Amino acid sequence: MKLPAGSSSVVGIREKQPVLPQKGSFVGNPLAQLIPPLSGSFPMSQYFSETPSEISTGSPKQNFPPALLVLNAGSSSLKFAFFDAKNPERPIFFSGQAQGLGTGHPVWEFGKSFQANPDSSYFENGTSPKNHGEALSQLLAYALSRFSLEAIGHRIVHGGRESNGAVRVTPAILELIEALIPLAPLHQPHNLAPIRHLLQTSPRLVQIACFDTAFHRTQPMVNRLYGLPLEWYEKGIERYGFHGLSYESIVHQLEKNSPESIAKKLIIAHLGNGASLCAVEHGKSIATTMGFTPADGILMGTRSGSIDPGIVPFLMRKHGMDLDAIDKMIHRESGLLGISGISQDMRDLLGSNAPRAKIAVTLFVVRIVREIGSLAASMGGVDELIFTGGIGENSPVIRRLVAEGCAWLGAKLDHAANEANEPFFGDAQSAMVLRCIPTSEERTIARHTFRLIS
Repeated sequence: MKLPAGSSSVVGIREKQPVLPQKGSFVGNPLAQLIPPLSGSFPMSQYFSETPSEISTGSPKQNFPPALLVLNAGSSSLKFAFFDAKNPERPIFFSGQAQGLGTGHPVWEFGKSFQANPDSSYFENGTSPKNHGEALSQLLAYALSRFSLEAIGHRIVHGGRESNGAVRVTPAILELIEALIPLAPLHQPHNLAPIRHLLQTSPRLVQIACFDTAFHRTQPMVNRLYGLPLEWYEKGIERYGFHGLSYESIVHQLEKNSPESIAKKLIIAHLGNGASLCAVEHGKSIATTMGFTPADGILMGTRSGSIDPGIVPFLMRKHGMDLDAIDKMIHRESGLLGISGISQDMRDLLGSNAPRAKIAVTLFVVRIVREIGSLAASMGGVDELIFTGGIGENSPVIRRLVAEGCAWLGAKLDHAANEANEPFFGDAQSAMVLRCIPTSEERTIARHTFRLIS
């Protein structure tokens, strides 16, 4: 096993506060006005106080443990995790999710720590939530009966150009984030729904928005530009990048456990239903595969990844498809699902002998390997390849295929270590470190929430 070596210097995660346009600056198309000109910026103090003046304690009972609630709302799910409000690095109190919301088959699922908790009957004996609002109401009712709730942290996929860090939510901040919905239509509306609900029902409860795009604001301008007329960059058309909370989680763990790796050239592969890769050097994002929206980059569960932009007008002119139909195809009907015709779940495809399933898996791997080459070029090499996400953490087959595809970069697999899901699975002769690090976007959100209310 070849372990990382080199400088022990540590460069921390950026803690800058974002700068957003002035309220009232939206004239005409809000997206065209959302991004300030290259030459200026606007003070954030007019939107929120860096030190929250109100903190909801949930329950007046002083013996209840103080907690932070982290929420990640999807199209049919509401994931949650409760953290110690005094120290978010401590073990999670409990976590889980409401699945199948709006599908007619809703169900609560809980983490192992919560299954052993006798209070699980609180949810099991209750009415299954039909939608996000009911799920959130049940979750808050439970939380306020067991914890002193200090704040809620939310995952928000898109924060725009100037969102360099987490912010406290106010109605003005919500308005600005809502203007970014067209840039992340699969995620942003669901991320924002609990925030709207809580602003109406619990206005004194502190809410913190944490953005998936913020980690990538360190990228050089040349890596964010498209080859469009430059004035479109000033109007906000650029490569934003996503999965930043996951990448930040990996960097934080490296800073804590492997500080010698921070100065290295890293490629982190976040592989799941949504998938992307990121080049990281000195703890900073250098380049990433996702761009203006989360549909760009490598093949994903239902998203196409990068396509020739000329395909869009061709489908409109030659096949009569309108923009809504094309948008639906790119985001919901493509990727592993569209290629295989079977499933968007990698486990289903790896277990299938259908030719289309094999094509989907092969294309997934080929696109990853090709992007690894591109990201390596952006840094002038690669020292470590780190896998994370649902597929990256749990699929030895995909890790093996990717590593074999990177043999030209000197990657060499330790097959036994890989099959055993060991943290390091590179052969002793491997020119790059191969490792797997479980991500924790929820803990990253809890850290930001703790920092802003401390």
